[in-house]
Amino acid sequence: MPPPTKPVDVPAFARTQLALLDAELQSEIQETSGLISAASPASLQRAGLAVTNLVVSSQRTGLGGRTVLELSPDGATSGTGELPEHGVRTGDIVLVSEQPAGSAKKREVKDLERKGAKGVVTRIKRDVIAVAIDEDKEDAASFPGRVWLVKLADDVTYRRMNQTMEKMRDMPESEYSSFMRVLFGLSSPSPVPSDLAKDSEVGEGKIEWFDPMLNDSQKDAIRFALASSEIALIHGPPGTGKTHTLIELILQLVKRNLRVLVCGPSNISVDNIVERLSPHRVPIVRLGHPARLLPSVLSHSLDVLTQTSEAGAIVKDVRAEMDAKQASIKKTRSARDRRAIYADLKDLRKEYRERERACVGALVRGSKVVLATLHGAGGYQLKNEEFDVVVVDEASQALEAQCWVPLLRARKAVCAGDHLQLPPTVKSTNSKTKTKTKAAKLGGGGAEEEDGVVQKGASLETTLFDRLLKLHGSAIKRMLTTQYRMHEKIMRFPSDELYGGQLVAADAVKERLLRDLPYEVQDTEDTSEPVIFVDTQGGDYPEKNEEEEDGDGKGGKKMSAKSLFGESKSNEMEAALVKAHVKKLVEAGVRAEDVAVVTPYNAQLGLLAPLKESFPGIELGSVDGFQGREKEAVIVSLVRSNTEGEVGFLSEKRRLNVAMTRPKRSLVVVGDSETVRKGSKFLNNWMDWLENNADLRYVDSASL
Repeated sequence: MPPPTKPVDVPAFARTQLALLDAELQSEIQETSGLISAASPASLQRAGLAVTNLVVSSQRTGLGGRTVLELSPDGATSGTGELPEHGVRTGDIVLVSEQPAGSAKKREVKDLERKGAKGVVTRIKRDVIAVAIDEDKEDAASFPGRVWLVKLADDVTYRRMNQTMEKMRDMPESEYSSFMRVLFGLSSPSPVPSDLAKDSEVGEGKIEWFDPMLNDSQKDAIRFALASSEIALIHGPPGTGKTHTLIELILQLVKRNLRVLVCGPSNISVDNIVERLSPHRVPIVRLGHPARLLPSVLSHSLDVLTQTSEAGAIVKDVRAEMDAKQASIKKTRSARDRRAIYADLKDLRKEYRERERACVGALVRGSKVVLATLHGAGGYQLKNEEFDVVVVDEASQALEAQCWVPLLRARKAVCAGDHLQLPPTVKSTNSKTKTKTKAAKLGGGGAEEEDGVVQKGASLETTLFDRLLKLHGSAIKRMLTTQYRMHEKIMRFPSDELYGGQLVAADAVKERLLRDLPYEVQDTEDTSEPVIFVDTQGGDYPEKNEEEEDGDGKGGKKMSAKSLFGESKSNEMEAALVKAHVKKLVEAGVRAEDVAVVTPYNAQLGLLAPLKESFPGIELGSVDGFQGREKEAVIVSLVRSNTEGEVGFLSEKRRLNVAMTRPKRSLVVVGDSETVRKGSKFLNNWMDWLENNADLRYVDSASL
């Protein structure tokens, strides 16, 4: 075990984070504004940043007394009445404004913001998007005609992270909790007894498992997390039942009468836990807007509890009165009457808020387990709440500053994740260089910053999970080792190369193939092989630098996909090979919905889009977007093929680890081994392994 690194200066850490977060927010704002003013609404929609041709179908009062606009497709442009494919998600910050005519000149964001209304997406269904509008814009929210909605940079999340970092920057050392001291290496973690023998006394009494079917590595991780005083890391490689383990841990903590706050970076990571906890009849409350309002999650969400609890009944009548006022706005013609209604609404909202807060306070205090996204834990609902344990799921996919939002109210933390998969997406890649000067400004400037109090080489990509492992070594970590997803052969390379050969395939999965699916599938060369490598070496399948035509009628300018998709690459011949393979699988009886095609490049996804029409139900996705997911069969298109051996961000082994660990029964890799192997030692090893262990195929380009 490597010796622990030196302790961290907390104020300097916080100043550095503030500088990095500022650079990140600026680059996000710049990117958004640049796109909105340069691209047509239609191409913004294709890039997942906008939804066009909408009308306001209704207006009502939502949580916090805010006005909620329901936006539906304009009947004149939508035959089906359903929303088009779009990339807007619940919780996104959006701008709703009148839609410019197709040939409208450059749209500046400031201009749109002035005329439009900013808000948060609270619900998405097939035919409607609900947006809670910012208060100061409510009178602007009566749009007569067609509107569109554009995603903006999420400054709410940044505000919460900044507040937390400012608090840590200014906190005197005498106020650091012993938990905080350990997480910054100012003191060592309390030792954990080395003989956590089978279900011995941990905390208090013998452990009685809620799920006796847990495997040994899962039980070991739970015992370790219960016995740790300040911090425990649970390392869950792909398919090893990380969430399952956390559910048992949470139940064990509640049984010990501890109060638990459970957080994750995304709504879906939190909802996943809510769903699995709800059958256990533990009092739980879910803060924030559940991402997909799954019935099981909905009944625990604050939104519904405030309406169904006794305390909520008092809130209801004020809400009804507000709704009546909202409805009357549409009927009033005179501006004076409208102003009077808005003034009434303001008073009602104040009363509503006070009642709602009292109701929310009662619900949160009565809950053993509170669940929220990391930044959601910074809301008013938890203002003075303390927790015995904070559990952070997907901790290796969250910014560290985000983790501190809940961690400041913790006495102990358990972080679960896999630092060998992709870290959080960071846009300001060049922020490292700016850190020093920016941080000096933010920290009040002065010589001490120049002397290295601001941490050199700091990057937002370094997660709390990474940093703690480096700081305290593997003594604070336990790894889950039985995986329940992949055929043994699919698992073999990532296990040997990244997980020290420790992964073991569970009996139920280790030999299962596509031909053994629970419905009829023919036994063919494609359904009886777990790993297939279609090697395109030889230069017949060159990659292309993507340029997207974005004509807007008059003198349509070429807009490179660099602006919408990052500098993206595509490979037509590879796309043709992927299509041919999908066709063979479906003809052999594999259902399209059991197949996914993933690729690191968005431009390649564009070429593969026709697969959706030919094989309804098939999933296409970027590798980054497919993290955390699984499918029976996964085809990976590597795209890169050039004489220089340039592989771009294929050289990131964490990205490839995600790509190769998504399938259950069949992994098909399509790529040019000659180009790819030049990218890194890891890629070279992978190409060697595929050549020796996969079903190797070469395709004659003339046959396509």
